[in-house]
Order: sequence, then structure tokens, then C-alpha cells
Amino acid sequence: MATPQAHHLFHNPIADHSFSSDKQTLAVARDSNVELYQTAGNKFTLTDELKGHEKTVTSVDIAPNSGKIVTCSQDRNAYVWEQTPSGWKPTLVLLRINRAATFVRWSPSERKFAVGSGARVISVCYFEEENDWWISKHLKKPIRSTITTLAWHPNSVLLAAGSTDSHARVLSGFIKGVDTRPEPSAWGERLPFNTICGEFLNDSAGWIHGVGFSPSGDALAFTGHDSSITVVYPSAPEQPPRAMLNIPTRLLPLNCLIWNGENEIIAAGHDCEPYRFQGDESGWNLTGPIESKSGGGAGSIREDTALNMFRQMDLKGQTQADTQLKTTHQNTISTIRAYEDADGAVNKFSTSGVDGRVVIWSI
Repeated sequence: MATPQAHHLFHNPIADHSFSSDKQTLAVARDSNVELYQTAGNKFTLTDELKGHEKTVTSVDIAPNSGKIVTCSQDRNAYVWEQTPSGWKPTLVLLRINRAATFVRWSPSERKFAVGSGARVISVCYFEEENDWWISKHLKKPIRSTITTLAWHPNSVLLAAGSTDSHARVLSGFIKGVDTRPEPSAWGERLPFNTICGEFLNDSAGWIHGVGFSPSGDALAFTGHDSSITVVYPSAPEQPPRAMLNIPTRLLPLNCLIWNGENEIIAAGHDCEPYRFQGDESGWNLTGPIESKSGGGAGSIREDTALNMFRQMDLKGQTQADTQLKTTHQNTISTIRAYEDADGAVNKFSTSGVDGRVVIWSI
């Protein structure tokens, strides 16, 4: 594997990051602002800041075609930013929530976006030409806790959501007059707004950290706080899934995932490096880390014997403790995104984390 490109932007945690479709602009959530970097060769240069939120920005997403940027924050607001000759102009979105906004993503059609929140609702937002503003409809039932993560189906109607109530759900975000009627699929045929197309519980009732549809939209994967990944293959509307496979690991919890084709998932989290999972309906396996390291890194299996513990204590008394991890990231990875892909196959992906780094990986 080619050496990953690591960019240490600052010493603050990065809650979320997003690249423009031409990869020339990088948006990074930092405290209550969003910083915009321009790329020149292998360097990122800070060129602009989006200021408007009063509290920590929790998520940011750049629409690939229009270039519009959507941001959401703990101040319960979301903004859509458009570039004008005089700079970036924000438009406030009417979210109608009374808790922090936690996660935002554009739909593939870019005609709407979804905002998760601590108010136990998902705001599906769309532009109303008549009044020239962004308004929202709420997905409420049967959500019982904070929404931590969202992912759109390729048809721009179905929405997967992970929550701290230990459930991953597939819901319909169909907006009349905005969406065209989707083709029937294993998730459902008639899909009025807030139709529940699937509700899946994590094996050990852990929080759900990351969700994602496969490129075809015919499978769903989600990561839980019990360090497992679950892959669901639906069978037919209102029927139990054809297969629901849980992959337990001895890693620390995984925060985020992306699909690479239909038979591979790349996930990352508290072990500070990305891991590869491969399989199909008959079974899935952890195949190992993407990063090749010399010696044991953050993700290596630890020898937890009493003898080894005393041996380590003895060594620490003699030599200075090494605090540098052998992984490219030096702290938890919070976001993973496809950077370069074609027909669902990912050639490069990017990660950002608590260490203030953005890393671009080649597969």
C-alpha cells in the first residue's frame, strides 16, 4: 500500500471533514467555525472561515455537484452556505429542534439533506422556492434517543440512522413534490414519509456509531459500541431480513465505516487506524488493518498476562515511556469518507480525528 498522506492541520479535535468533488477544497469542523482549506500539491492552505454558529460545529458536508456546504452545530441550528462574489453567504435552516444538532448529510440528489439531533428527531430539510428558505419535516417515531449518524440510500429517499438507543433504522424521507417515486426494492415499494423499512438492534445494546448502505443499496452495515459490525441483507418489505450477520472483534469500538464495493467494508475508530472487513451473505470476517506497521501498534492484540504487566512496569522504570503511536493517526478516528471512487469501488479514502489530522489513504 502507498504511504498515506498525513496533514496535521492543528492541535484541536476534528469533528467532521468533507472534500469538494474536485478535491481542491477541504472543509473542516473546528470548534464553532468551519475552516476551508485549498489544496496545492500535497499542501493544505487555510483560505477562509465560515463563521455563524455560536457553539461547537458537529458536522459539515459539501454537495458534490452544487458545491453548497451544509453545517450543523450544538447551537441547534444548521446553515446552507453558497459561494458568492463577495464570499460565502449563509442561509438559516428551520430545523425546529430543542437539542443539539449532531450530524448532517446531503442526499445524493442534493435536493435535500438530513440533520440528526439530540431531540430524538431527524430533520429532513428541503428548499421552498416560494418563500426562499430551507424548511424541514421531522422523522420521529420510533426514535427514542440521540441520533449519532446518518446515511442516505442511493435513491435519495431511504435514510439509515444510528442512535444511542442501540438501534439502526431505515426510514423513508420521501418529500412530495421534491422526490420522484423510487423504484421498488427489498426495503419497500410504497414509501410515504416516516415509513419504517427496517429496525435492527445491536447485539449487546451498544450505541450505534456509524451506518452505511452498500453501493447498490441492497445491504446495510452499522458499527456498535461493543466493537462489532453488523451487516443486514433485507428480504422483502415487512419481512425479516434474509441475513443479519454480526462480526465481533477484539478491537476498540469503531466510529465510522464506508463500503468498498459490495463485499468489503473499511471501518475506523478508537484504535486510531482503519481496518478491512470482507465477506458476503454467507459470512463476514475482519481481514486486518490497512496500515502496515513495524512492531505492535495501537491495534495489535495485547498480551494481558500478569507476567507481561510486571515486565512492562519494570521496563518503564528503566526507559522513558514512548508515547508516540506506530499508527499515522495519533488519536481516535472520528470520520471516514470516500475520497476517490468509481462505480462503488473506492480507490482512496480520507479520515480525520481527535489528533487534528486529515489523512488520505490509497487502497
